[in-house]
Amino acid sequence: MTTSIQHLIETGRYKHGDILPSMNVLSESLSVSKETVKKAYAILREKGVIESAQGKGFYVKENKGALNVLMIFDKLSTYKLVLARSFKENTGENIQTTIRLHDQDIDLFETLVHENLDNFDYYLITPHFPIDDDIQRRAITALGKIPNRKLVILDRKVESFPGNYGMVYQDYEQDVQRGLSQGRELFEKYTTVNTISTAGSLYGAFTEKGIARFCLEHGIDHRIYKTINPEKVLKGGVYIVLNSQLDIELIEIIRIAKSKGLKIGDDIGIVSYNESPINEIILDGLTVLSTDFQEMGALAAEMVKSGKLSKIWNKFDLIIRKTL
Repeated sequence: MTTSIQHLIETGRYKHGDILPSMNVLSESLSVSKETVKKAYAILREKGVIESAQGKGFYVKENKGALNVLMIFDKLSTYKLVLARSFKENTGENIQTTIRLHDQDIDLFETLVHENLDNFDYYLITPHFPIDDDIQRRAITALGKIPNRKLVILDRKVESFPGNYGMVYQDYEQDVQRGLSQGRELFEKYTTVNTISTAGSLYGAFTEKGIARFCLEHGIDHRIYKTINPEKVLKGGVYIVLNSQLDIELIEIIRIAKSKGLKIGDDIGIVSYNESPINEIILDGLTVLSTDFQEMGALAAEMVKSGKLSKIWNKFDLIIRKTL
């Protein structure tokens, strides 16, 4: 059945862009069951021979040559740029990418999805939004409008969204606990582990749990602060900064430490969250807990190139430098 339909396309009976007969019409004309036609169409769609669109039915996919990929990111931070650049480097010239930003605004995200449905071959999305039940529900509804075979979710594991889409994710709570364990001996030289978790940290609640579990497991005193001031920056403390996009909290801790004459890496330790190229230079090397955004881009590129979507945990490490 599949071969017969593909033969009609290859011989020109149906040309690129032509609407194919409905499943009912084709089953009657070929004297086969509707289920057989449905399976044949599904196989051809997976092979990229045909496509479907709401209100249009099935049609012969146009042979454009290059694949068109839409990246809908929350913010274009330095590490998102690393991700995007890695994706491009690992796909080559045969894939065209467009980047749009939803700025963690659910209204804007819904609009971007609606306006771009059926316009791209793949959609790579970072669904980062405030942890609010209504906003999360709306985000999942919007993601559900994109065909699974075209969707790759990046950077976050969306537990409540089923389907055979692709995903390259980090697991905030589990990852941070594993990452801290990589530097256990270094953390144990300090008297306290202080987590700076402000409103700018979107998933602070999850990473806080991972840090708390690590400290409990190894008998290390742990404190959580929502604001930072000079009284909280003391000798013997290591400070894990779940920083906002502008690194305001990180800058403030460095400023306070210097004003008190505290030597970073000896008197106090500083660990930031999310790697970016400049971290190798800050304070002669800033210790960072981070997923590997370059690897994330490469894994997403492989899915798009091969057309084989899967769900993959992205590696996460403690990158030890001078500040710990």
